[in-house]
Amino acid sequence: MASREPGGSVRPIVWAAALLLALGTERAVALPEICTQCPGDVKNLSRVAAYCEATSKLMQARCCLNQKGTILGLDLQNCSLKDPGTNIFQASTAVIIDLQANPLKDDLASTFRGFTQLQTLILPQDVTCPGGVHAWDSVTSFTDKQICQGQKDLCNSTGSPEMCPENGSCASDGPGLLQCLCADGFHGYKCTRQGSFPLLMFFGILGSTTLAISILLWGTQRRKAKAS
Repeated sequence: MASREPGGSVRPIVWAAALLLALGTERAVALPEICTQCPGDVKNLSRVAAYCEATSKLMQARCCLNQKGTILGLDLQNCSLKDPGTNIFQASTAVIIDLQANPLKDDLASTFRGFTQLQTLILPQDVTCPGGVHAWDSVTSFTDKQICQGQKDLCNSTGSPEMCPENGSCASDGPGLLQCLCADGFHGYKCTRQGSFPLLMFFGILGSTTLAISILLWGTQRRKAKAS
């Protein structure tokens, strides 16, 4: 039974506890789906949990989150995953991801596209680090896992081929992946077209074409209906 102040009012601490509980429940419901797709809590020796504790972040379900709810760590070890799935992109802001002890396919080349912040990736021992050994500062193999550590920015790597034209710049797009960003005022294939992209003309032509096709199909169906 809640204690009361003289006069019968419930002590403020009780209301504060109720408010914190409500906020905690609301936050748990709002977790990204990737954080709860694997049942159970993380193991005691989880590197993700250790990172979360060391950086004073919040560990909820399988995710390490900052105060804004951004995923900084993801632990999906021992979840019977054959494929990380499309929800994995919800963790594209993660610094550390653990996928060990899963029957993953050995082809993760495009899975981590856009994961430019990823610095530690723990995989099953027989799964190759995405991008290969040249995409990481170090790749360490153990009997039960493989750790890909320190994602390299291949745009700054010595001897990397020049992939972008004069009007574009190279940017990392995940482990072993690059993209070419056009400079301001340029667009199109290899950034060779100057000026802004003609959105009005593009959508005008698209809309006119769609309308013409719709009218043609309507007229064809109308004639068939009259004939029958």
